[in-house]
Amino acid sequence: MLPLLMIDRALQAQRGHFLPWVPVCLGGGIGLFFWLPEDPGVFTLSLVILVGVLALPLLRCADGRSQFAWAMLLISMGFSTALMRVHLVEAPVLGFRYYGPVEGRVIALDRSGSNALRMTLDQLRLARLAPKETPDRLRISLVSDQNLPPIGAVIGTTAHLMPPQGPSEPGGFDFRRYAWFHQLGANGYTRNPVLVLQPAQTDLVLQRFRDNLSRAIQARMNPSTGGFAAAIITGDRSGVSKDVLQALRGSNLAHLLAISGLHMGLLSGFVFALLRFGLCLVPPLALRCNVKKIAAVGALLAAVFYLSLSGGNVATERAFIMVLVMLVAVLLDRRAFSLRAVAIAAILVLLRRPETLLSPGFQMSFSATTALVAVFGWIRDNRVALGPDWLRPVLTVLVSSAVAGLATAPFGAAHFNTLAQFGLLANVLAVPIMGLIVVPSAVLTFLLAAVGLEAFGFWVMDLGLQWILAVAAWVSALPNAQSGVATPESWVLPCLSLGGLFVVLWQGRLRWAGLSVIVVSLGFWTEVTRPKVLISSNGGLVGVMMPEGRALSRDSSQNFTAKAWLAADGERVSQAQAALRWHRTGETAGATDAVPRIEVAGFTLFHVIGKRQAELIKSCAAQDMIVSNVALEFDGPCLVLQPKTLRHTGSIEIAPHGALITSAGEAGNRPWSRP
Repeated sequence: MLPLLMIDRALQAQRGHFLPWVPVCLGGGIGLFFWLPEDPGVFTLSLVILVGVLALPLLRCADGRSQFAWAMLLISMGFSTALMRVHLVEAPVLGFRYYGPVEGRVIALDRSGSNALRMTLDQLRLARLAPKETPDRLRISLVSDQNLPPIGAVIGTTAHLMPPQGPSEPGGFDFRRYAWFHQLGANGYTRNPVLVLQPAQTDLVLQRFRDNLSRAIQARMNPSTGGFAAAIITGDRSGVSKDVLQALRGSNLAHLLAISGLHMGLLSGFVFALLRFGLCLVPPLALRCNVKKIAAVGALLAAVFYLSLSGGNVATERAFIMVLVMLVAVLLDRRAFSLRAVAIAAILVLLRRPETLLSPGFQMSFSATTALVAVFGWIRDNRVALGPDWLRPVLTVLVSSAVAGLATAPFGAAHFNTLAQFGLLANVLAVPIMGLIVVPSAVLTFLLAAVGLEAFGFWVMDLGLQWILAVAAWVSALPNAQSGVATPESWVLPCLSLGGLFVVLWQGRLRWAGLSVIVVSLGFWTEVTRPKVLISSNGGLVGVMMPEGRALSRDSSQNFTAKAWLAADGERVSQAQAALRWHRTGETAGATDAVPRIEVAGFTLFHVIGKRQAELIKSCAAQDMIVSNVALEFDGPCLVLQPKTLRHTGSIEIAPHGALITSAGEAGNRPWSRP
């Protein structure tokens, strides 16, 4: 009974501090839904509902049972919300590879991960597909940087399309799940000209205004800074060059491209300060009105305009909700910067789009905000002085950059497999310029545009952006500016997050127990073991872990998969360098002279590429494994993995202990993973 009494007292001590735990419990239910290998059946769903119903009578208990009941109810709500969201966004998915005419309306322009220009289309027409089988949306990458059609125009082209692809390795990022929630039923590319069949109509007004503004900004500024300015003002990254993007990523400044809490906070904060200071210069108004609340309303209107202008993607919506909560707190005379405000923002985001819980944007944004509010709240409550008055702004930037960087580092490393060693230095040098020069000059440009003097605002903004890009180029070029990090086990990041949240949110000395959870999670992360063998979903690439790193069977083809494997291993080498390891270790002999092979843990692995090599394989031994990207016509005692098999299994890994694991088995039977 003593442990139960101790738990009860600990829970009662949290009374009045439960709101910050609400998104944690909601997230627990959402995470449980996505963790299930199968869609919840009648029994599972009934059990979840029953748990929520049984918790209702305990909500008003005076002891710790009420907190436990609330937790169960919120977990049930999170689970149900995710389930409902899955079925609300359901849309047709292309079931085969398609080549032919494509017609559709352009609703977005951006760049892919490989920096190729890309169009998102809706109102689609595909040859030989009935309307009910036609996807709601699709993406097409353009091989060349041709003249892009305007937003809202109906275009036609001939394109190669395919269904959204599964993970590059079992348990990896599943693009099919991402596409499901964005209603993307197909993706592909075209090498043919894009013809405008119908000009933009009166709909999509905001999107067309955003597109026109982006083009105008890029036309009036230098190519490097113009694309950067368009990205932070309109959210359009199509003008950001590959070199600029690599420099920003290498210096940990890529977050400046995303319209997130930093940009929304800087904009609304600048407008709030400008309005409040300006109104205070009018004594009759300042003495009769609450200029603080008037400024808050003005800042809120500016944030709404920025949300509409930027396209309203998930990251921007998340940032807007957080700013909205802060400004409403000002209007209600409540503390704007508190963990309760962060919790309310997280609750609204999770209830609207529960799938964002799994995204790096959500995790990094809220981890940084929670850590900053907690640390600066502690500094405020304990009246810790950050140096003398003249040095305080510099130390504040240094502390905030360090706290935000430390809080987001595990999530960035887990999702992107890299750590920027000098990210703190780059942020200290660049972020103040973003707040003091770039954002104010952007607001000034909009104000001066009414009288035709926007050129001065663009000139000032260009100076600030040139400084940021110079910092990014310098820091990213430093020796060992980035280091690779291996992908952790799937449970490490959730446990690490819970440990950090326990330290921040729990009241009392017990909070420090969360540090042990963090240490244990990081310890297991450092000891992660990567698969011995990886096989791509079409048999076109094989990767074998050797003492010096992963050896790849090909030096150029399937570079996206190759990059994903090497990054997940924590390696920062090119595909060509990894292929040299195969050639140094692999052997050829006898009738299989032209077929690459390599010895792996007691068996010989052959990788057959193309029909010419397939004709050389006539038989095999029991200790052989043959991977082929074309159909093979022979029988033998060996394990053969060819397209007709891989079509059902997806990518495959062979674990160090010899178990064969498939992507299909890891993904389970979910709506987005069904063939």
